[in-house]
Amino acid sequence: MSIQTDKLEQLGSELGEAIADTTEYKRFEETKTAVEADDEIQSQITEFQNRREEFMSARQAGTATQEMLDEVKSAQSALHDMPKMAAYLDAQKTLQSKLEDVNKAISDPLAVDFGGEAGGCCQDE
Repeated sequence: MSIQTDKLEQLGSELGEAIADTTEYKRFEETKTAVEADDEIQSQITEFQNRREEFMSARQAGTATQEMLDEVKSAQSALHDMPKMAAYLDAQKTLQSKLEDVNKAISDPLAVDFGGEAGGCCQDE
């Protein structure tokens, strides 16, 4: 590898460490751990996923009903209303916003959306 490539990888590693040290990331990790450790939330997640899968299958088969969609929405709402889950979703949104700011800071000098389109060779306009 060239010295320039090594330097870029080092900077990337330092950026990752700096992101991991932000309050946004730490809060995200704390709330994620709390959600993963909460049996009631995990049960609600399973309930939501089951209802969503049933609805998706019914939709593909052409048998989905408004009642089924309402049940999916209700299960999702119940899940999101749980305080630990709400805190996790808020932390996730805050971290995502921070990462979008970092992406913009990297992308601006390159005139490329680093996180979005830099990997594609042929983009449809």
